[in-house]
Amino acid sequence: MQDKVVIVTGASSGIGYATALKFAEAGSKVIAIGRNQSALKELRDESVTLAGKIKEQLTDLRETSQIDRLFTSIMDNFGRVDVLVNSAGIIATGSLFDTELDSWDKMMDINLRSMFYMMKKSVPFLTKGQGNIVNVSSVAGPRAFPNVLAYCVSKAGVDQLTRCAALELAPKSIRVNAVNPGVVVSNLHKRGGMNEADYEAFLNHSNTSHPLGRPGRPDEVADLIYFLASESASWITG
Repeated sequence: MQDKVVIVTGASSGIGYATALKFAEAGSKVIAIGRNQSALKELRDESVTLAGKIKEQLTDLRETSQIDRLFTSIMDNFGRVDVLVNSAGIIATGSLFDTELDSWDKMMDINLRSMFYMMKKSVPFLTKGQGNIVNVSSVAGPRAFPNVLAYCVSKAGVDQLTRCAALELAPKSIRVNAVNPGVVVSNLHKRGGMNEADYEAFLNHSNTSHPLGRPGRPDEVADLIYFLASESASWITG
């Protein structure tokens, strides 16, 4: 992945943060997208000693105009995109009975709509170099869980978007894959409103609900994302 141009959304924390570092370590030129400026700066500073280089880009993915400006900037500064990693996502609790429409819309906008638009905008770039896309989904895509209705539906949409896009883009030699992690230790649930005590209990429960007896780490998911984006996975799509 030396000198490959890689976009990573949701790069200010968790899986996105670890993924941006993974590609930079391999010598890629990483465009790190997020909404937390201080966290993006920390990511850039951490990558200084690595083989690659990280350029942070403050972007609200709910705003299509900001995504448009992002790709204009990428064209001006890099001229190409080799890999798109869609890692941005949020979670919030709520059932069919108490999920407000605004909360539903926000979940769909960030977890699914922005991913669709990022993919759509990247295709002309990816076509030139036969690049590929890796989407971060969740175990909540293929499985149902109580009290996270909108999140489950958004991740199920990510899975189907991945499959459909893989078929549509295969004639252009663009691969599209997704990872569906279980519980990963990150700030996702706490940002979604879970307090420290509840989060600790949630992680303890994960020790019994995961076959290996523990939740995952962001770097473990980043390793899989890197594999899917690399030539090692050159015959894997969908």
